[in-house]
Amino acid sequence: MRQIGVWNWSLPAWAGRLPDGRTYNTCPSAGICAQACYARHGTYTWPVVRAKHQANLTYVLDDLAGWQAAMVAELSATKFRGAWIRIHDSGDFFSDSYLQAWLDICRARPDTNFYAYTKEVSRFRALVEPDPPPNFLWVYSYGGTQDAALNPAVDRVADVFPDESAIAEAGWASQEASDLLAVLGPRLVGVPANRIPAYLKRLAGRRFSEWQAEVDAERAARRGRQHLRLVVDNTRSDHRHPPTAEPSSMPGDQPRAA
Repeated sequence: MRQIGVWNWSLPAWAGRLPDGRTYNTCPSAGICAQACYARHGTYTWPVVRAKHQANLTYVLDDLAGWQAAMVAELSATKFRGAWIRIHDSGDFFSDSYLQAWLDICRARPDTNFYAYTKEVSRFRALVEPDPPPNFLWVYSYGGTQDAALNPAVDRVADVFPDESAIAEAGWASQEASDLLAVLGPRLVGVPANRIPAYLKRLAGRRFSEWQAEVDAERAARRGRQHLRLVVDNTRSDHRHPPTAEPSSMPGDQPRAA
């Protein structure tokens, strides 16, 4: 990031446990992306890096107002004037109050530019889109549980592709030359997949949007079959053993940080 003049601030990726025992989910709308997340691999997993990201999250959870004030103060430094800040290269806007704090920070530092990738579509529709800070840009990224709410004909969207050639074939614009192209370049943003063998195997030549759509369709089909079983069982003449719905094995999307 520093090579292109971008600073970043991050949280730990997805779900985990803080040293004090609290559990968290910083990416409540993560879908298949959690199975191929670059921030759950390599240097992000080093103890010193993980500890720094967890310390950031702890500060936010324990003293949001204090963290916000400290961030505004730090960004007053001359080096941040005209600079770009990427909010999260891991983690996401996991709560309304946390997102609102970032919006307030953006407004308090109008000479600094901010941008982010996010899968928190409904949260941004409600809190950001009606009145965004002029110095804050964002791109919705595919691979989350709210993919169906995205409209690539209108929204700025990013999709992970198997490689650069797949991006070109789809007619999308790659951000490989500079991450800032995700918010400053063409609206349909192609991101080449990281060359992590295990993740490439899971991707299996698909785009994140295609993979997520397959998973969503499979879940919908399972729900339909379960509903059908319940309806059929309720038509039986012998009701001595009423049907019971099986508990869902899907993890909840509710952030857990307490």
